[in-house]
Amino acid sequence: MTGRGELRVYADAEALAQAAAELCAETMQAAVAARGRCGVLLAGGATPRRAYELLAGEPLAQNIPWHQVHVFWGDERCLPAGDARRNETMARLALLDRVPVPPEQVHAIDCAGAPEQVAEFYADQLHCFFAGRPPRFDLAILGLGDDGHTASLLPDAAALAEQQRWTAVTKRPEEPFARVTLTAPLLNQARLVVFLVSGQGKAAVLRAALTGEQPRLPVHLIRPAGGGLLWLADRAAASLLAEGGGTA
Repeated sequence: MTGRGELRVYADAEALAQAAAELCAETMQAAVAARGRCGVLLAGGATPRRAYELLAGEPLAQNIPWHQVHVFWGDERCLPAGDARRNETMARLALLDRVPVPPEQVHAIDCAGAPEQVAEFYADQLHCFFAGRPPRFDLAILGLGDDGHTASLLPDAAALAEQQRWTAVTKRPEEPFARVTLTAPLLNQARLVVFLVSGQGKAAVLRAALTGEQPRLPVHLIRPAGGGLLWLADRAAASLLAEGGGTA
């Protein structure tokens, strides 16, 4: 998978989630040891949910320096706090309410205002967090949509052309709410980007993402500058790919 990152294939969704949780724990420990803190970017969706649950449980949780971890989100649906469709809601239930991350270090996307104002405010939070340091998340967890989107970088969105701003507003025509998303210029600064992809339903888009057979997918914008790029997939999601990814 030269140029598009390393693919690691696991037997099933549970094995994938376990590997993802272990990788997250190792990355957070290493970041705190090296730099005194760890900035983590979370994704929504079913596959990350199980990884978060495992990360919050033993034996992994007890060895993570949670008080030095700062949590951000790659995107959010502009819905009221606590709405089950919000990525924040899922992450709190699966992970954040179960581990001792200081509340002031959980940087959710507060959708109380107009989407454009929310995006600007979140960009301000990010600039404050990275002030005096390179704008590099230690770990960015991302998913892959059926249409090739990641975070809320949706097909045909103006945000795909963004070169400077760290946040943007996107919207699906069929959805009554907007979304706030981080943009490729910031995501590509991460030290490690990890895509989690599970299920037969993602097989075609994973193949397209890794082979380039559909060259204009939003996910193709994610090319970390000087960082690592890993694709963790279960066997079902990787079923249309040629042999070559490591299987666990």
